Amino acid sequence: MLAATGGQWGLRTSRTQVLAVTTAHSDVMGVWLTEEPHSYDAQVMRARVSVERALRAHHQQHASAAALEEAARHGSLMMAHREPRDPVPWICLLALAQIDGRQVRREHREESAEPMLPSGPWGLLHGINQRDPYNREAYHRILQFILARPVPPAASLAAVFDFGRWVASWSPAGSPLLLLPLYALVEQCRQQSLQRRADPLWRRQWAQEPTITYATNAFHHWFKQPGTAPRSVTDLHHLAYALWAGHRFVEAAEVFTAAGTYASREPWASVHEDPNHPDGGEVLLLRARRESLSFARTHAPRAGPVR
Repeated sequence: MLAATGGQWGLRTSRTQVLAVTTAHSDVMGVWLTEEPHSYDAQVMRARVSVERALRAHHQQHASAAALEEAARHGSLMMAHREPRDPVPWICLLALAQIDGRQVRREHREESAEPMLPSGPWGLLHGINQRDPYNREAYHRILQFILARPVPPAASLAAVFDFGRWVASWSPAGSPLLLLPLYALVEQCRQQSLQRRADPLWRRQWAQEPTITYATNAFHHWFKQPGTAPRSVTDLHHLAYALWAGHRFVEAAEVFTAAGTYASREPWASVHEDPNHPDGGEVLLLRARRESLSFARTHAPRAGPVR
């Protein structure tokens, strides 16, 4: 799978991420390295898995988190030195930055070129951009870093919104980064869900400016772009929710149809109306899909009479 990606760095990034998540609980990478000790793909996957384990330990506040972070950082630096063209080791380093929420490391507190954004691992992001411009995971890792900082939640959310709007303002057509403002708004709702607070006016803001413009721009300039690279299922579902909540049912039906039988937990788990309902996200997903497809069928343009 990795060898087949060739120079498609975005696809390689996505595949290494999925493989790391699914193998972090096993010794698959150890077995692979035993069989092919000099394989670069095996070694970079070991770094990926090390990062995933460090992040899990950090989120669980496990005592081994610091040691795992150090080992993962060392492995990532070695891979960056071995293959300077590959953005994956740099993404590993960027992912580890969220563990350093207090920005102890110098590389995690560099000033941003955009004055309204906080200091952060902008040099790492620049390094990734040199290797794979507009890399999807890299910008989502920056979102995670911003949210991990020890500042009031309101300040983190404001920075996330600023970052999402800034990136969407210059992202090219066909880039999934056009969806970042939608992710920022979902994060706001997720924070409310964690506090068991529901906003009765939550859905209304998706039909208002500037949110509906971000959603329609992502639909036309990302989803509808010909020749777009393989799309993330999570991206599709964020866009489908934004269009459905914004009463753009015909467009939402197109996105649901493209997603097919593939579902994602987010954004539905964070945006459903009842934070105390364990299956509320699934219920909302099925409702939004049913309403969108039904509306699209009812309002589909009819062919004129044959002449």
